[in-house]
Amino acid sequence: MAQEHKLAIFRGRWKFKSNIQKIWGVLILLSLITAVEVVLGIIKPSSLVHSHFLGMKLLNWIFIILTLVKAYYIAWDFMHLRDEKTSLRRIIVWTPVFLISYIIFIMLFEADYIYNILKDSFIAWNF
Repeated sequence: MAQEHKLAIFRGRWKFKSNIQKIWGVLILLSLITAVEVVLGIIKPSSLVHSHFLGMKLLNWIFIILTLVKAYYIAWDFMHLRDEKTSLRRIIVWTPVFLISYIIFIMLFEADYIYNILKDSFIAWNF
């Protein structure tokens, strides 16, 4: 099986980068991010668990951000967005980022509202 090469500019010089090198780079980066998530999930540092930002623990925010970084990098590399025009990349990447941010915003504020209603009012936890 022949190795495919891709031409890239590296510091003003033309350099060929093989697909095998790209695959190893993706594997290493995604493995590092996943390892950080797993270590944080096992250790659960008290400074991140007991600190809140916008109604959610900082540890949860870190998990959400790292997951979005992984999703972006997977789209960047495996969907070949690196080779597309800037406007198409922005449309493909920023649309889900805005939608996910909007969904997180709605979920956090609705969940906080329901929690406060059930905690402070006469309605019992009957569901």
